[in-house]
Amino acid sequence: MLYPTIDQLTKDEFNRYELALATAKCARIITDEYVEQKEAAQKASAGNKETERNLINMINKEYRDEKAVKNAISKIYDGTFKIVRVEETEETEAAEEQTIESEQND
Repeated sequence: MLYPTIDQLTKDEFNRYELALATAKCARIITDEYVEQKEAAQKASAGNKETERNLINMINKEYRDEKAVKNAISKIYDGTFKIVRVEETEETEAAEEQTIESEQND
């Protein structure tokens, strides 16, 4: 059984497609962060004989030991990353602009 379940992740607000897109975007962010940390660790340990051990210790354990998708699902579930619909954001911005314009006209 999957944990957390799809119902727990979507919270009856989002469909599975939106969840899949959000998970993929979150996993990409996590992967990019892992790559940055790995590159920084390699630069910092250049010329060191114990590079392999130092590299492992310099990278965030969460990114290093778990798959990016599993980390993404965990972060969505615990609220670190939030799913936001684009339409809602655009509607909110449009409403705010209208409010500002109406206040300026008064």
